[in-house]
Amino acid sequence: MNLASKHILVGITGGIAAYKSAILVRLLKKANAEVRVVMTQAAQKFVAPLTLAALSENPVGVDLFDQPPQHEIRHIAWADWADLAIIAPATANIIGKAAGGIADDLLSGMILALQCPLVFAPAMHHQMWSHPAVQRNVALLKQYGYHIVEPGTGDLASGDVGVGRMREPEDILAFVTNL
Repeated sequence: MNLASKHILVGITGGIAAYKSAILVRLLKKANAEVRVVMTQAAQKFVAPLTLAALSENPVGVDLFDQPPQHEIRHIAWADWADLAIIAPATANIIGKAAGGIADDLLSGMILALQCPLVFAPAMHHQMWSHPAVQRNVALLKQYGYHIVEPGTGDLASGDVGVGRMREPEDILAFVTNL
Protein backbone atom coordinates (compact mmCIF):
# COMPACT_ATOMS: atom_id res chain seq x y z
CA MET A 1 0.00 0.00 0.00
CA ASN A 2 1.39 3.35 -1.01
CA LEU A 3 0.90 5.54 2.05
CA ALA A 4 1.17 8.91 0.29
CA SER A 5 -2.01 10.92 0.84
CA LYS A 6 -3.61 8.05 2.79
CA HIS A 7 -5.59 8.90 5.89
CA ILE A 8 -4.13 6.85 8.73
CA LEU A 9 -5.59 6.65 12.20
CA VAL A 10 -3.09 5.63 14.91
CA GLY A 11 -4.54 4.36 18.18
CA ILE A 12 -2.22 4.38 21.18
CA THR A 13 -2.97 2.42 24.34
CA GLY A 14 -1.35 2.35 27.76
CA GLY A 15 1.83 0.35 27.59
CA ILE A 16 5.48 1.27 27.90
CA ALA A 17 5.80 0.75 24.13
CA ALA A 18 3.67 3.88 23.61
CA TYR A 19 6.89 5.86 23.18
CA LYS A 20 7.49 3.91 19.96
CA SER A 21 4.19 5.18 18.59
CA ALA A 22 5.61 8.69 18.37
CA ILE A 23 8.29 7.31 16.06
CA LEU A 24 5.65 5.44 14.03
CA VAL A 25 3.64 8.65 13.56
CA ARG A 26 6.78 10.44 12.39
CA LEU A 27 7.56 7.65 9.90
CA LEU A 28 4.00 7.74 8.55
CA LYS A 29 4.26 11.51 8.07
CA LYS A 30 7.60 11.04 6.27
CA ALA A 31 5.76 8.62 3.95
CA ASN A 32 3.43 11.57 3.17
CA ALA A 33 0.42 10.11 4.96
CA GLU A 34 -2.17 12.25 6.71
CA VAL A 35 -2.20 11.06 10.34
CA ARG A 36 -4.64 11.44 13.19
CA VAL A 37 -3.97 10.00 16.64
CA VAL A 38 -6.36 8.67 19.26
CA MET A 39 -5.03 7.96 22.74
CA THR A 40 -6.56 6.12 25.66
CA GLN A 41 -6.38 7.64 29.12
CA ALA A 42 -3.72 5.08 30.05
CA ALA A 43 -1.63 5.96 26.97
CA GLN A 44 -1.41 9.54 28.22
CA LYS A 45 0.48 8.28 31.28
CA PHE A 46 3.33 7.26 28.96
CA VAL A 47 3.30 9.90 26.17
CA ALA A 48 1.73 13.36 26.14
CA PRO A 49 -0.96 14.19 23.56
CA LEU A 50 0.98 17.38 22.75
CA THR A 51 3.87 15.25 21.44
CA LEU A 52 1.57 13.36 19.08
CA ALA A 53 -0.23 16.54 18.00
CA ALA A 54 3.11 18.10 17.04
CA LEU A 55 4.26 15.01 15.15
CA SER A 56 0.94 14.35 13.39
CA GLU A 57 0.19 18.04 12.77
CA ASN A 58 -3.39 17.33 13.88
CA PRO A 59 -5.39 17.48 17.09
CA VAL A 60 -5.27 14.29 19.16
CA GLY A 61 -8.47 12.55 20.20
CA VAL A 62 -8.46 11.59 23.88
CA ASP A 63 -12.04 11.56 25.14
CA LEU A 64 -15.24 10.10 23.73
CA PHE A 65 -17.19 13.03 25.14
CA ASP A 66 -14.97 15.88 23.93
CA GLN A 67 -16.91 18.44 21.98
CA PRO A 68 -14.93 18.86 18.74
CA PRO A 69 -15.13 22.30 17.13
CA GLN A 70 -17.05 20.95 14.13
CA HIS A 71 -19.66 19.33 16.41
CA GLU A 72 -18.87 16.03 14.75
CA ILE A 73 -19.40 12.66 16.34
CA ARG A 74 -15.66 12.06 16.47
CA HIS A 75 -15.58 8.26 16.78
CA ILE A 76 -17.75 7.97 13.66
CA ALA A 77 -16.28 10.88 11.67
CA TRP A 78 -12.68 9.82 12.23
CA ALA A 79 -13.50 6.17 11.49
CA ASP A 80 -15.10 7.26 8.19
CA TRP A 81 -12.06 9.45 7.42
CA ALA A 82 -9.52 6.62 7.82
CA ASP A 83 -8.10 4.57 4.95
CA LEU A 84 -6.10 2.50 7.44
CA ALA A 85 -5.99 2.20 11.22
CA ILE A 86 -3.08 0.99 13.36
CA ILE A 87 -3.33 0.24 17.08
CA ALA A 88 0.22 0.42 18.46
CA PRO A 89 0.79 -0.60 21.13
CA ALA A 90 -2.22 -2.89 21.37
CA THR A 91 -2.55 -3.95 24.99
CA ALA A 92 -4.43 -7.02 26.18
CA ASN A 93 -7.17 -4.61 27.24
CA ILE A 94 -7.84 -3.12 23.79
CA ILE A 95 -7.50 -6.54 22.15
CA GLY A 96 -10.13 -7.87 24.55
CA LYS A 97 -12.42 -4.90 23.96
CA ALA A 98 -12.14 -5.25 20.18
CA ALA A 99 -12.73 -9.00 20.31
CA GLY A 100 -15.75 -8.55 22.57
CA GLY A 101 -17.26 -5.55 20.79
CA ILE A 102 -16.87 -3.27 23.80
CA ALA A 103 -16.92 0.46 23.04
CA ASP A 104 -16.44 2.38 26.28
CA ASP A 105 -13.91 5.00 25.16
CA LEU A 106 -13.00 6.94 22.02
CA LEU A 107 -10.59 4.36 20.61
CA SER A 108 -12.75 1.29 21.21
CA GLY A 109 -15.76 3.11 19.74
CA MET A 110 -13.76 3.93 16.63
CA ILE A 111 -12.68 0.32 16.26
CA LEU A 112 -16.31 -0.77 15.96
CA ALA A 113 -17.05 1.98 13.43
CA LEU A 114 -14.02 1.42 11.15
CA GLN A 115 -14.64 0.23 7.59
CA CYS A 116 -10.96 0.20 6.59
CA PRO A 117 -8.12 -2.28 7.24
CA LEU A 118 -7.15 -2.42 10.90
CA VAL A 119 -3.72 -3.48 12.16
CA PHE A 120 -2.94 -4.40 15.76
CA ALA A 121 0.66 -4.33 17.04
CA PRO A 122 0.43 -6.13 20.40
CA ALA A 123 2.70 -5.28 23.31
CA MET A 124 2.55 -6.91 26.72
CA HIS A 125 4.43 -9.16 29.13
CA HIS A 126 5.08 -12.65 27.77
CA GLN A 127 2.90 -14.22 30.48
CA MET A 128 0.00 -12.03 29.38
CA TRP A 129 0.62 -12.67 25.68
CA SER A 130 0.55 -16.44 26.21
CA HIS A 131 -2.62 -16.38 28.33
CA PRO A 132 -5.41 -18.43 26.67
CA ALA A 133 -7.87 -15.50 26.83
CA VAL A 134 -5.48 -13.20 24.97
CA GLN A 135 -4.72 -15.87 22.38
CA ARG A 136 -8.45 -16.51 21.91
CA ASN A 137 -9.06 -12.78 21.46
CA VAL A 138 -6.23 -12.47 18.93
CA ALA A 139 -7.69 -15.43 17.02
CA LEU A 140 -11.08 -13.66 17.01
CA LEU A 141 -9.51 -10.47 15.67
CA LYS A 142 -7.98 -12.49 12.82
CA GLN A 143 -11.40 -14.05 12.12
CA TYR A 144 -12.86 -10.53 11.92
CA GLY A 145 -10.31 -9.81 9.17
CA TYR A 146 -8.00 -7.64 11.25
CA HIS A 147 -4.24 -7.83 10.78
CA ILE A 148 -1.79 -8.65 13.58
CA VAL A 149 1.86 -7.60 13.63
CA GLU A 150 3.05 -10.45 15.84
CA PRO A 151 5.07 -9.27 18.83
CA GLY A 152 8.78 -9.90 18.95
CA THR A 153 10.98 -11.58 21.50
CA GLY A 154 13.23 -9.42 23.60
CA ASP A 155 13.68 -7.41 26.75
CA LEU A 156 10.40 -6.51 28.44
CA ALA A 157 9.68 -3.65 30.83
CA SER A 158 9.64 -6.11 33.76
CA GLY A 159 13.24 -7.08 33.11
CA ASP A 160 12.14 -10.45 31.75
CA VAL A 161 12.92 -11.62 28.25
CA GLY A 162 10.19 -13.17 26.15
CA VAL A 163 7.57 -12.80 23.44
CA GLY A 164 5.42 -9.74 23.83
CA ARG A 165 7.62 -6.85 22.78
CA MET A 166 5.98 -4.51 20.27
CA ARG A 167 7.68 -4.59 16.90
CA GLU A 168 9.83 -1.63 16.01
CA PRO A 169 8.07 1.25 14.22
CA GLU A 170 10.03 0.52 11.03
CA ASP A 171 8.71 -3.07 11.08
CA ILE A 172 5.13 -1.88 11.53
CA LEU A 173 5.58 0.60 8.69
CA ALA A 174 6.90 -2.20 6.44
CA PHE A 175 3.96 -4.41 7.46
CA VAL A 176 1.33 -1.82 6.53
CA THR A 177 3.15 -0.90 3.34
CA ASN A 178 2.91 -4.56 2.28
CA LEU A 179 -0.83 -4.87 2.97
